Amino acid sequence: MPAQPDPAVHQLAPGVLATRLDSAQVFPRHAHDTYGIGRIRRGAQRSWSAAGWVEAGAGDLVMVNPGEVHDGVPLDTTGRRWHMLYLAPAIVETAAAEVLPAGSALPMWRPVARDAVVARAFEHWHARLAAHAGALACDEAQAALLAALLLRQAQVAPARLASPSIVRARQRLDDDPATDPGLAALAGDAGLSRFQLLRAFTRELGMTPHAYLVQRRLALARSLLDAGRPIADAAAAAGFADQAHLTRAFRRSLGYTPAAYAGARRRGASR
Repeated sequence: MPAQPDPAVHQLAPGVLATRLDSAQVFPRHAHDTYGIGRIRRGAQRSWSAAGWVEAGAGDLVMVNPGEVHDGVPLDTTGRRWHMLYLAPAIVETAAAEVLPAGSALPMWRPVARDAVVARAFEHWHARLAAHAGALACDEAQAALLAALLLRQAQVAPARLASPSIVRARQRLDDDPATDPGLAALAGDAGLSRFQLLRAFTRELGMTPHAYLVQRRLALARSLLDAGRPIADAAAAAGFADQAHLTRAFRRSLGYTPAAYAGARRRGASR
C-alpha cells in the first residue's frame, strides 16, 4: 500500500495543535500528553478507551484525556476523516477553575458523544482559529467550547490506581525513557517475575511495558522538537535508533511525521 501524504498539522494558537486526517490507518494503543476534542467528518471507527470499546461515526465528537490509552480502527476499508484540536492541560485546568465549583476534581472527557451544542462550539472555535481571527474572537470561542465541554460532557472518572509494583516500573520508564532497561531489570524494580510484570502492566495500564516506553519516547521527542531541536537530534536524545525510526513511530501512533509536527510548530511560532 503506498504511503499516504501527511495530514494537515497546524499550531493554531499557543497550546493548541490542530490535525486533519483522512485515512484507513489502524492506530495501535497510544496516549497523548494533551486533551483532545474533535469531530468525525466521514466514515466511522471503533476504539478502545478508558470507558471500554466505543464507536464513533460521522458527526460524532471524539475526545481524549491526557495519558488516556486509546486506539482506532476504521469500520471499513474506506477509512474515516476527522479534525482534532489538542489542548495543553493548562488551558483546560484554567477553564475548569473558572467554570466548575471551587474544589472540584478535574473531570475527564467522555470518549464519544453526539452533542449539538458542543459540536457547534467546536466548529465555531475551529473556524476562528483556522481563519486567524483576532484574539478576542478566538478567546470567546475557546471559552464557549470549554464551558460547554465542562458543563455537558465532563464526568468525574473513578480512581484507577495502579498497584505499587507497577507504579515503580512505570516511574523508571517515565524518569529515563531514552534508556531501555530490559524486562528483567524492570521486573526487578517492581518485585515481580518478568511474566508477572508483563501481565500486570498490560492489565493495569492498557499496554505492554515496551509500548509504554515508545509512548514516553514520543512525548520526549515532541518536547525536544518543541524546543527547536533538529529531528535527528531529537530522535537520538529520545532513544530512537535514528530519524527514520522516530518517523515510523510518529506515523504509527499519530498518523503524521515529525517533520510535519516540527513544521507546524515553526509556523505557529512565527505568527
